[in-house]
Amino acid sequence: MAARRGPTFRRRELGKQLRLLREKAGITIEEAAAALAFSETKLTRVETAHNSLPRVGDLEKLLDLYGVENPDSREALLVLHRDSLSREWWTPYRNTMWNGMDTFLGLERDARTLRSWQPDVVPGLLQCESYARALFLSEKQVEETTTPFVDDNVRLRMERKDILTRADGPVELNVVVNEAALRQWMGSKDVMLEQYEEVERLAQLHNVTVQILPMMLANYRTCLNFMILDFDEGLEPVVQTDLQETITVTDKPLVVGRYARRFDALQRGALAPSVTPEFLHRLAREIDSH
Repeated sequence: MAARRGPTFRRRELGKQLRLLREKAGITIEEAAAALAFSETKLTRVETAHNSLPRVGDLEKLLDLYGVENPDSREALLVLHRDSLSREWWTPYRNTMWNGMDTFLGLERDARTLRSWQPDVVPGLLQCESYARALFLSEKQVEETTTPFVDDNVRLRMERKDILTRADGPVELNVVVNEAALRQWMGSKDVMLEQYEEVERLAQLHNVTVQILPMMLANYRTCLNFMILDFDEGLEPVVQTDLQETITVTDKPLVVGRYARRFDALQRGALAPSVTPEFLHRLAREIDSH
């Protein structure tokens, strides 16, 4: 059974359908915006899913303008609109999130597959609670955050992981983990040992593939954090990147293609997934001897 789609996914789906209907009707963005007394920018942001369409009456005007008369087609789009305005799961954590993280989290929940690389720390979806807490606490003094802020971020990160084990269609995760990130201590020895166990546990799931990029091989690597998200239902893939306290998400084909090539190169240089458990055991033995 597939998971019920969230508001962000529905907003993208609705925006794409409206753009296709407008183009099929031969109506320009300027003409459509004028019919709603919108600016061109405002309607463009609706079509690109950066904003929701505010009122159902606005949607009905567009459907009339685009010549959508079939009752079933209209009803399907009205349902999409209603779903796009519902409450997101991450709403309680809104005040702790980076700029742009709302869109990313909404899409991550409804992706079919994820391809992830993070060079400096264990990727978020693989983190155990103690590692995530140690990471946020290490930033606390510099970022001048509060203990409740840290607690909320840890809870948010743990809730994100539900997509890997949910009964209604878990997401497929392919991740390359940098050996340097696994060797970089976060918190204490016990934290690192627990983190190695968590990576191994998740790597045993049928929908999770973990490869380790070894330090001693001169293979391709990049300092960029990124995740590529692929979807069902004809929606274009997107890539998420981090940039100075801002999370960006784009579906531009040239950009997505560039990051896909980067991930392919990382995978080619990484060890086979079958090697991951023994590699983690070796790291655990090394760290346990200190």
